[in-house]
Amino acid sequence: MSRIASKVVLITGASSGLGLATAQRLHALSHRVYGASRSSAPGATYTTLRMDVDDDGAVQRGVDEILSREGRLDAVLNNAGIGFAGSIEDLTLAEARQQLETNFFGAVRVCRAVLPAMRRQGAGLIINVASIGAQIALPYQGHYTASKLALEGMSQSLRMEVRPFGIRVVVFAPGDFQTGFTEHRLRGRQTAKESAYALSFLRTLTVVERDERTGLNPERFARLVEHIVASRNPRPRYVIGPAFERLALAPKAVLPATWLEAGVRWYYRAG
Repeated sequence: MSRIASKVVLITGASSGLGLATAQRLHALSHRVYGASRSSAPGATYTTLRMDVDDDGAVQRGVDEILSREGRLDAVLNNAGIGFAGSIEDLTLAEARQQLETNFFGAVRVCRAVLPAMRRQGAGLIINVASIGAQIALPYQGHYTASKLALEGMSQSLRMEVRPFGIRVVVFAPGDFQTGFTEHRLRGRQTAKESAYALSFLRTLTVVERDERTGLNPERFARLVEHIVASRNPRPRYVIGPAFERLALAPKAVLPATWLEAGVRWYYRAG
């Protein structure tokens, strides 16, 4: 068993990938895990909740159900997310809004729903899943990058606001992992052959998907979440991913932006 007593944990986006691996690991450690998603995970060992983070009512009902069963909520992993691929010009405003609705506003909804209970408890942990890609933007992932940058900024402000109530806020920035995210990525409706960006887009997406399919095992993500949940004083930010992705963050502080962007364009064959 972990170093701490069993905790009540809510994980969004728990039906696959990083969320599923984390829900299974924490459940195996005897934490009381509620895995929330739009669709239930077949054969889940933890307690599942139908929750669409795009829906105010669904989020509040899910949190209320946990509180009615458990009387408290100790930790939340805001992991639910989607990814649209396409150029800024090709992706429609509706697609951009959908990207931000789930990745950013979905996390905000969950935070707002759980904070009253955590304030009453005088304790709580919120882990918001951002991305290494929030710090090093990739071509044709602009709105995804924007959603994760917004989540990081919101988390920084939230951390200062809720600390006096005993609540900790952590940003968790993963790189590439072997998950279903690759297969579930959404392509903008206008990213067809007639797009001016079509050839560059396809070259870049080939590299992106190759790196995802050869990324880390989600179990490594789950183990680090286990450590954060067990920690009495977690760090404000954690980064996990393949070594070359983590190392790529260091030059950002010293290299001219034009050099860094040239390297990213070269690596992702964006021209």
